[in-house]
Amino acid sequence: MSEVAAQARLLVIDDDQGLRETLADFFQIEGYAVSQAANVREARAHLSAGEPDLMLLDINMPGGDGLTFAAEMRGRSAIPIIILSGKGAMVDRVVGLEVGADDYLSKPFELRELLARVRAVLRRARVVSPAHFAAVAQAEHRTGRFSTFAFMPDQRALLSPAGEVIELTGAEYNLLAAFIERPNRILSRDAIADLTRKDDWDAFDRSIDTLVSRLRRKLAPYVDASQLIQTVRGEGYVLATDVKWSSGSN
Repeated sequence: MSEVAAQARLLVIDDDQGLRETLADFFQIEGYAVSQAANVREARAHLSAGEPDLMLLDINMPGGDGLTFAAEMRGRSAIPIIILSGKGAMVDRVVGLEVGADDYLSKPFELRELLARVRAVLRRARVVSPAHFAAVAQAEHRTGRFSTFAFMPDQRALLSPAGEVIELTGAEYNLLAAFIERPNRILSRDAIADLTRKDDWDAFDRSIDTLVSRLRRKLAPYVDASQLIQTVRGEGYVLATDVKWSSGSN
């Protein structure tokens, strides 16, 4: 059993019973705990009993649209989502990312490819929870302060001006880290793709734009995010502020 798989819980949401059972059998053999839902209603019932570590979500199901459900989930949770869809066009992938999915895989797919993507997304998603942050807050760690935020790379955490943990997906965190490490430098889309590409994540220009928009939305309640992360026409994006580093809570 891999480190990523250990105790990881997956929720498979698809109206195709055969596919659900195939995925459940495969991932259980790989060491994952797997729950199944045939539609959005059943998915909500599973979530009321506890959140999984990752959702595999079909977008075309009777009784509830998967894209709408993904957007709903992203509005209240950072649970990683991989969309599984029979639609593989670029525009469909962009829409999936825009609603907050962490990855998008077209059907039919190879189980080993899906496994690799699940492992990659789970690795990227290892951001701290408020409970975990409270347990390690007294330890000595580097903190990067920018604008009104505190960035804590050792805990993979971003704190609001009030000191609360801002939930980021793994991809959003990696994007922010790329900016934090290079403040006041213009990063092209190609550079961002190289800096944020982890494992087998398939980054492309529109996915970068979508990811920047998602990160801005997370920062927008506290600052003018479009001024903090500025668009440089024809060149890319820049974190338009200084970052000051310190140790511990100082």
